[in-house]
Amino acid sequence: MTLADGTRRELIHKLTRGSMTMSELAQGFEMSLAAVSKHVKILEKAHLVKRKIEGRHHVISLAPEPLTEALDWISIYRNFWQQRLKSI
Repeated sequence: MTLADGTRRELIHKLTRGSMTMSELAQGFEMSLAAVSKHVKILEKAHLVKRKIEGRHHVISLAPEPLTEALDWISIYRNFWQQRLKSI
């Protein structure tokens, strides 16, 4: 799963603050820019982020629509699991 990886979840979290260049997005990670770029490509394939190329800069932004769909699906089961876990 795309969001099973902690690095990709952190990238999504950083993008909630707004669009960032690839270099800005990679700051704070103990990996190369190329490694961060690979994670971004996976997020792009899942349609969770969008890339806009402005000259030599790649600007990455969050595409929240798929996350909203996932949240809607998860919320259906939230009450079920809360009740189930209480009974354990």
